[in-house]
Amino acid sequence: MGTFILRRAFQGLLVVLGVTIVVFIATRLIGDPAKVMLPLSATDAQRAAFEAQFGLDKPLDQQFFAFIGDLMSFDFGESIWQRKPALDVVLGKLPKTLELIGAGMFLAVAIGIPLGAIAAVRPDGLFDRLIVGLSLTGLSIPQFWLGLLLIMIFAVGLGWVPTSGTGTLAHLILPAVTLAVPAMARIMMLVRSSVINELNQQYVRTAKARGLPFVRVLFQHAMRNALVPVLTLAGWEVISAWAGYTVVVETVFAWPGLGFTAMKAIGQSDLFLLQAIVFVVAVGIVIVNILLDVLFKLIDPRIKDA
Repeated sequence: MGTFILRRAFQGLLVVLGVTIVVFIATRLIGDPAKVMLPLSATDAQRAAFEAQFGLDKPLDQQFFAFIGDLMSFDFGESIWQRKPALDVVLGKLPKTLELIGAGMFLAVAIGIPLGAIAAVRPDGLFDRLIVGLSLTGLSIPQFWLGLLLIMIFAVGLGWVPTSGTGTLAHLILPAVTLAVPAMARIMMLVRSSVINELNQQYVRTAKARGLPFVRVLFQHAMRNALVPVLTLAGWEVISAWAGYTVVVETVFAWPGLGFTAMKAIGQSDLFLLQAIVFVVAVGIVIVNILLDVLFKLIDPRIKDA
């Protein structure tokens, strides 16, 4: 197991390094920070001083090698927009993104798994058709539109929750639901199909013939064997939320996390802050992948150490 984890960690390190290098190149193409941050009346001397302050006056190859050297010490430079160390800004926003992802994924799993399992009990029944219809609706609605719809109904119309911001549990409800709905829909559909498949297996018919209660057969036997694909999907949902979905949700609800900050960094052409955000996101994806690999290996030891 130790060798397995070390191999996955080394592969993840290469991925993080590769992604960070690609982002270094891409950030040099998003715009000139001097044009964004300085007033239109700025002189050539002011522009030259600004570029010298952040090392943007050097040739690209020198910037790259300086960037690699700083990366080894986790120094991403000073945020052009925030005027603070870029990594400190990112780590300050990180807890809010983790809070949003945690709440959203908890809702998706806690609601999606039992509803999918119950729907599988009677395929094509009324409840099953309702669950399938709700799942397809959840998959079809764009997240930004769903977020705006929830704001219009529950925040503006009914006044039950705030429209945006953070600070209380009420602020978290709408962003978490918006993030959870597509993931919940996918989990419900996968659980439904996996449990239907398991309920048609010989061991289930044998268990029922022995007189075991159906609830026990469903949750103790069928659900256990349907767990691996569901865990795979749940892990993918966490990675997807971490890598991109939160950007939409945080922007709609002005939630001060990494996604909202990344959009601001792009708008301000803040190269250093954007590089730090992508680095932290890449590290997070690698960590989640390693944890999933270890979990799958514990569940099924037949998985090879490839």
